[in-house]
Amino acid sequence: MSEKNIVKIGMVQMGSVPEKQENIEKAISYADEAVSQKADYIVYNELFTTPYFPATEDIKYFEYAEKDDGETVQIFRKYAKEHKVGIIPTIFEEDRTVRGIFYDTAIFIDKRGDVMGKYRKIHLPQLNGYYEKYYFHPGSGYPVFQEDSYRIGSVICYDRHFQEGPRILAIKGADIVFIPTTTNFYPETWELETRAHAAFNTMFVVGVNRTEEEFEGKRIKYLGKSLIAGPSGEIVYQMSDKEGVSVTDIDVNLIRKRREKAPFLADRKVIAYEELVDNDMGNIHYDDFVKEEK
Repeated sequence: MSEKNIVKIGMVQMGSVPEKQENIEKAISYADEAVSQKADYIVYNELFTTPYFPATEDIKYFEYAEKDDGETVQIFRKYAKEHKVGIIPTIFEEDRTVRGIFYDTAIFIDKRGDVMGKYRKIHLPQLNGYYEKYYFHPGSGYPVFQEDSYRIGSVICYDRHFQEGPRILAIKGADIVFIPTTTNFYPETWELETRAHAAFNTMFVVGVNRTEEEFEGKRIKYLGKSLIAGPSGEIVYQMSDKEGVSVTDIDVNLIRKRREKAPFLADRKVIAYEELVDNDMGNIHYDDFVKEEK
């Protein structure tokens, strides 16, 4: 194993407008900046080709949905192939096989422009300004993809509030977990959770968040502050709240070094965790977690 195994991660955080093509053109211009800095992988904030339409419930926004081999994916496949860069766009996916089913989906495009697979967001909020259950069906499973000498996976936005997804990805061999996000909610947990997932699972976690945009006549200030957390929970790099792109080097070999010093995954006692998957235990204290209606 070489002394270093450097991967250049490009993070693009942006606000979007109603015209999808305009957002794609802006996203490509930021990709050009990342490629000029020799990025190996570019990841965008969640649903960047549109405004964050789940801020409200309106049937007209189903017009934004597209297939997983639709125009957006084809544009980024072509770009990835031409520039030899991996890209993770998230799209409002319309299922090709089941009519009327839609997902919030991260597409994994490799440096050859091939689609390696996809992750469909599993945990969906239904909160003020985040009406995702109106639009999306929950996905299932946490796939991991091989890219060069490292493995990658993803959870999306609200998924980050649940520790199980990143843990499963780590157990399946992911070195880098990407979290495309749109949030101004729970600002106190954005940095904390990203760092915690990285520390607990001794891996790199890349959280990329939307920035301020106008939607239905209102300015909505999303947090931005995209960041990369390292395997000790340290912040490797963090952006501001302003729209833009950054490229940061990470050394994947630091994961192995950290795991030698802190063998948390190796020392798990799986037999002690049976209650986590016990159907009789799953909702036993559910009422304790639900705010009583006044």
